Amino acid sequence: MGIEEKLPNGILLASLEKLVNWGRKNSLWPATFGLACCAIEMMTSGGPKYDLARFGMEVFRASPRQADLMIVAGRVSQKMAPVLRQIYDQMADPKWVLAMGVCASSGGMFNNYAVVQGVDHVVPVDMYLPGCPPRPEMLIDAILKLHDQVKATKLGTNRLAQIHDLETEALAALPTSEMKGLLR
Repeated sequence: MGIEEKLPNGILLASLEKLVNWGRKNSLWPATFGLACCAIEMMTSGGPKYDLARFGMEVFRASPRQADLMIVAGRVSQKMAPVLRQIYDQMADPKWVLAMGVCASSGGMFNNYAVVQGVDHVVPVDMYLPGCPPRPEMLIDAILKLHDQVKATKLGTNRLAQIHDLETEALAALPTSEMKGLLR
């Protein structure tokens, strides 16, 4: 016999962290940042056929101060990188970034001086979505996986410790230029 059986119906038991993360998960508001052909697929996912409104994301915000999810859809040029970083910095915390398409993830087929070879050189990326261009179903799947990350987010000082651990792990990782195997 747990406490759940002794309480009357209608009483909700959960930690504050779980309730806050449930609210965040169900109200992710994306910022519009479409740069190339992937943006068309991103716009399609908000339409009636795929209906992102099911997940509380029916409005793509034009102001970064109203958004907490940045979907970088398409290639990022060297001239656009400072603008992307400025918009990211203007977003309220907590914020998440989804790199949509192979161009945003790694530069894609544009291996030249004008295109940033991966948006993770400009902003920290939480979820990578491959494809050229990725279908709206893939974007929705990536958003649902991001929901799982949001649900696992810590609050307060626990969040600061989680961020510190993730950054330390990322800095200690072996650079891809030194990796052996299929990458080289």
